[in-house]
Amino acid sequence: MENKIFSYLGIDTSNYTTSAALLSSDEKVVCDARVLLEVADGARGLRQSDAVFAHVKNLPSVMEKIAAALSDTGEGEIIAVGYSSAPRGIDGSYMPCFLPGVAAAHAAAAAAGVPAYAFSHQGGHIAAALYSAGKLSLLDSEEKFAAFHVSGGTTDVLLVTPCGGADFTIERIGGTLDLNAGQLVDRVGVMMGLHFPCGPELEKIASSRRIGEYNRKPNVNGLSVNLSGAENIAETLWKKTGDDALVAAFVLDFIGASLDEITKNLRREYGPINIIYAGGVMSCARIRETLKKHENVYFAGHGYSSDNAVGTAVLCKLRHEAEIKKVRQDNHGHEFKRNP
Repeated sequence: MENKIFSYLGIDTSNYTTSAALLSSDEKVVCDARVLLEVADGARGLRQSDAVFAHVKNLPSVMEKIAAALSDTGEGEIIAVGYSSAPRGIDGSYMPCFLPGVAAAHAAAAAAGVPAYAFSHQGGHIAAALYSAGKLSLLDSEEKFAAFHVSGGTTDVLLVTPCGGADFTIERIGGTLDLNAGQLVDRVGVMMGLHFPCGPELEKIASSRRIGEYNRKPNVNGLSVNLSGAENIAETLWKKTGDDALVAAFVLDFIGASLDEITKNLRREYGPINIIYAGGVMSCARIRETLKKHENVYFAGHGYSSDNAVGTAVLCKLRHEAEIKKVRQDNHGHEFKRNP
C-alpha cells in the first residue's frame, strides 16, 4: 500500500463557490475544480436557498472533472473523502449551503467503500493556506499559531492549538465587531456598479493609487475592529468625488491598516507567534503588501485564499493517515499481548 499512489477527495460548498479537489498521497493537487455561484447584477450575495440550488446544479459537472482527472492522470483510486459540514468547528455552526456537499461526499464515499470525514470550512481555509505556503509542519508543532480568516463571511483572529495532523482547536480571540472585510469590499463595489464578488475588480481599479493616499485611522481596539464606519466614509467620498480609484484604494487600505494594527497588538500580547493569513480578502496583493513587513507571517499561495476544497482534501489525507497509524499501533499492541 505504501508504494501505491492513492487520492483523497475534498468537497466544499460555501456561499460563494462549489469546489472539489483531489490530492494524491504524495501531496500533489491532482484536480482543483471550482465553479463560482452566479449572483445577479446589483445584488450583494445569495440567499441560502439559492446557494443550495446552485450547488445542486454545479456538483455533477464538478464531480465529472474529478472523475476525468482520476482517469487522465492515473493517480489511483480514492481512498478517503473529506467535506466541509459547517462554517466553523463549534457547536451550533450551521449554513444550509454546505448540505449539498455533505450529501455528495457521503454518496461518493459510500460508492467507493471508503470513509468520509467532516471538517469545518474555516479549518479548510487554514489548511489550504498552510499547504500552499509550505507550512503544514505547523500542524505537527507543539506551539500555538495565529490565523487571520478574512472573507465575506468572517473576519476572525484565531488562536490555533495543534493536536497532531488534522486535529487542532480553533479559538476566536478577536476580529470584527460588525461588518466583515469582504462585506465592506462588496458593498462598496456594488455601490460603484461592480459585479459581486467585487474584490478582484476593486483591487484592479485601486492600482493607480499609492497605498495610504487617503488615510483614515482604523477603529481597532486590541484584537477587535469595527469596519462599518469605513462603508459610510467610502460612500461619502464616492458621492463627493466620483473617483472610483480613490474610493477603491481607501477601502482596501483601510482593511490593510486594520489588519496591520491588529497584527501589532497580537504580537504585543502573544510574542513572536507564527501567523497565517487566509480567506478570500487575503487574495488582495495590496493588503498583503501592508502586512509583509512583519516577521513570521505567511500567506496562502496564489488561488488558495479564496474558497476551495484543497484544504479539505489536505485535512482528509492527514486524518486518514492518522487513523491508519492508530490501527497499526493497536494491532501491534494486540500482537505483543498475544506473544509476550
